[in-house]
Amino acid sequence: MNFSRDIVEAMPPGRPALIELSATGERRVWSFGEVSDASARLAGRLLELGARRGDVVMTLIGNRPEWVIGMLACFRVGLVVLPCTEQLRAKDLALRLRAAHPRAVLVDPRNMDELWSAIEFSSGGGAGAPAVLVLPGEELLAGPPAPAVELSAQDDCLITFTSGTSGPPKGVVHGQRYLFGQRLQAESWLGSRPGDVVWCTASSGWSKSARNAFIAPWLTGATALLFDGRFDPEERLAIVEQEQVAVWCMAPTEYRAIARRARLRPLPSIRQMVAAGEALNAEILLHFREVTGLDIRDGFGQTETGQLTGMPPAGVVRPGSMGRALPGIELAIEDGELVVEPATVPTFFMRYLDAEAPNGPWRTGDRVHRDEDGFLYFEGRIDDVIISSGYRIGPVEVESALLTHDSVAESAVVAAPDPERGSIVRAIVVLRGGYEPSVALAEELKQHVKEQTAPYKYPRVVEFTTALPKTTSGKILRGALRGERLKSTEEGP
Repeated sequence: MNFSRDIVEAMPPGRPALIELSATGERRVWSFGEVSDASARLAGRLLELGARRGDVVMTLIGNRPEWVIGMLACFRVGLVVLPCTEQLRAKDLALRLRAAHPRAVLVDPRNMDELWSAIEFSSGGGAGAPAVLVLPGEELLAGPPAPAVELSAQDDCLITFTSGTSGPPKGVVHGQRYLFGQRLQAESWLGSRPGDVVWCTASSGWSKSARNAFIAPWLTGATALLFDGRFDPEERLAIVEQEQVAVWCMAPTEYRAIARRARLRPLPSIRQMVAAGEALNAEILLHFREVTGLDIRDGFGQTETGQLTGMPPAGVVRPGSMGRALPGIELAIEDGELVVEPATVPTFFMRYLDAEAPNGPWRTGDRVHRDEDGFLYFEGRIDDVIISSGYRIGPVEVESALLTHDSVAESAVVAAPDPERGSIVRAIVVLRGGYEPSVALAEELKQHVKEQTAPYKYPRVVEFTTALPKTTSGKILRGALRGERLKSTEEGP
């Protein structure tokens, strides 16, 4: 199998593959023939640099065609691609460089400063540093195209990082089967068809973008839309109307923001709206139904598993439900926790970068319940991972960033409910001697975290206390903190 050959090259070369909307307002339509040729030439350039089958290539590019072309180049010749979101900071990138040891990095010029700092952090910029290819660059596509290689379903293909509760993010390794396995959710949940324009708004580097920005649409013969701009609710609606988007895939936070900040109106081109990443509240679903006449079809999946559940393209939507198991996937609820049979999931991961995948049924760590008709409802995380605006945030990452500030002696991070984001990051801080709680210090700590790690992880609530609750072994009892309200400073909407 080979996704680049069997899917992309097999399409009529003149059929639209990508609609590019740049941050500066330019628009370009890329055909499948153009995308295929460019990715083959970039694959050839990577091979000239010494990359060999099984080597890792990191991407640090926004929602631009160059990101897609880089991904396809890796798929074509058996390289393993590690897409990174542009929101990552140098320390986040350095962790990934040390964990994955990429042979090369494809980078947008606007991300060069963070990348160079990360390379200095991870290797000192000397031996072992990856080759850096700055895109766009005509010289990168000037060489002869590389032929597609034959790959097996178990060959490594993609690395994505997921947050944990007791350590740094973990690298999740998917095989080539992950690409072709997306057909299940593309047909049973996303609902795209030949000729559709599909817009998955997730930033490049996230698990959802890896599967729905272009892979799932192309498996169904649709055209993918890439918009390389900041989130603006009114602009989102205008783009849907301008580009005649048929399938719209967004995080619940984005739907909530549009409902509350934009002039929502009927969207005649839209046939399917889907959401995943966190629970979508019934109020927003009903508002979209009333104004547009359409339902937002919720779904559920994890970085390790890919999509597991969804409201099917046809049928009545149950407000608040993440749907049923996708066809063929076996799910169970054990002691309130959603449990999956890996052998039934075509997109299940191969292993972690530093550990094998657990044997036996996969315990998701998510607490759910099921109604009499088999529809599932998300209740919350069993562990401490915070899901905010669809982002999964490990508390240890934020706590570690806080501890690098001179004023912080100890810190604990938990979720706090938020009507728009679902949850926000709440930090409880013990100060060192000589420092006093204040609004100014809380704001300084927020800014400090933004500079230390990806901005979406910073605490929007900072509270001060004199001591944190702990177990006898010294582990912080985050559960005991969730119900407490201390002296705090909060950021407004």
